[in-house]
Amino acid sequence: MLTTSSRLKIQEILIRLSRGNHVTLEERIYLNKYASKNQNVSSWLRKASRIQRNLPVSNSIDELINGLDLNSEEPNSIFNPDIDDLGEWFSGAPSWIRRS
Repeated sequence: MLTTSSRLKIQEILIRLSRGNHVTLEERIYLNKYASKNQNVSSWLRKASRIQRNLPVSNSIDELINGLDLNSEEPNSIFNPDIDDLGEWFSGAPSWIRRS
């Protein structure tokens, strides 16, 4: 559970982060500490990162995905079927999940 002062401090840092302003290492550590334990803070951090990357919402599906916070945290983690082999993604999985 977040205290009011912690929430306000986190939101202030996230606003600066989303605008691309200076955020210290100590503040980033502080954010990650709360984000690893609190789902709301984690969601706020992902949203601030998306805003900072300036990803445009092109249609209602993208808007829904953003609203439900279903986007990937990593901007470059998108599967490309021309380059990537989906079977490699499951190489460490149990045998009943792996592709035969």
